[in-house]
Amino acid sequence: MAFPTPDHPRRDLYPEIEPFASGWMETDGVHQIYYEECGNPQGLPVVVLHGGPGGAVNPGMRRFFDPARYRIVLFDQRGCGQSRPNASLENNTTWTLIEDIERLRERLGVDRWVVFGGSWGSTLSLAYAVTHPDRVLSLVLRGIFLLTKQELHWFYQNGASMIFPDAWERFVEPIPEAERGDLMGAYYKRLIGDDVAERERCAIAWSSWEGETVSAAGPDARPDKFAEPEFAVAFARIENWFFTNGGFFEEDGWLLNQVYRIRHIPCWIAQGRFDVVTPMSGAWALHRAWPEAKLDIVADAGHASSEPGIVESLVRATDWAAGL
Repeated sequence: MAFPTPDHPRRDLYPEIEPFASGWMETDGVHQIYYEECGNPQGLPVVVLHGGPGGAVNPGMRRFFDPARYRIVLFDQRGCGQSRPNASLENNTTWTLIEDIERLRERLGVDRWVVFGGSWGSTLSLAYAVTHPDRVLSLVLRGIFLLTKQELHWFYQNGASMIFPDAWERFVEPIPEAERGDLMGAYYKRLIGDDVAERERCAIAWSSWEGETVSAAGPDARPDKFAEPEFAVAFARIENWFFTNGGFFEEDGWLLNQVYRIRHIPCWIAQGRFDVVTPMSGAWALHRAWPEAKLDIVADAGHASSEPGIVESLVRATDWAAGL
């Protein structure tokens, strides 16, 4: 993608909008899923899959889509945001989330829809497309995360730590040195433990590590929510739960091995060149396995969907998907 010029300024988000419908959807267990619909009720359906897991949706996510052309469906995945019960790990897996997507699609009377997801949302989008390719019109993905052992080791053990050593010191501080050889495991014990104060302290440290590395601007650009206890506990518990369990995939690298099933689906990938949370190696591997997909490398961006180059790529992508 060419850099913006005075004749071709960067695209920006669409105007703020409010939902025209919202509610809670029952599941086959304890979870109640909050969802909302925005834009044009007769428009092209798109489902927005947020990151984390455990990150929840926010009003800014509505703004990547032309509200006159899209029927925008957003929901909080199990255990986070306005979904209930908060921070619950019960029956909370990739596969139960996919069941929720299908349950919501049927509830809303949607036959096929565009699937939009970034970071963990890209993981879930790909897993949903692999298992339900006949329900996907196109994919718009950002910050590709294949949920491999290599990616997890990079971010939670050794790799990103060398780029953000200041933030890393804060991340490892709650964990005794003797346990730092397996930081995901050390955090797991504390995040599912009964000591509420320790759980909250570790949740804030886990969440803040991601918040401080999400932007190319570094720790000073950390969104406030990552240090807020209510958000952090759900985010950290659910993220660590999924990652400790390898995304509940049957083998490491499962997603990449399944790409052949979805190569017929139009796909746009927006990837920041300097993404530290989900490095570009994942997007590159996906593109090599799926050469038909458009890989838009944003030269001046990290991981955050709010960075100007990522915003431009995603807005162009949704306009592209609406014109297919």
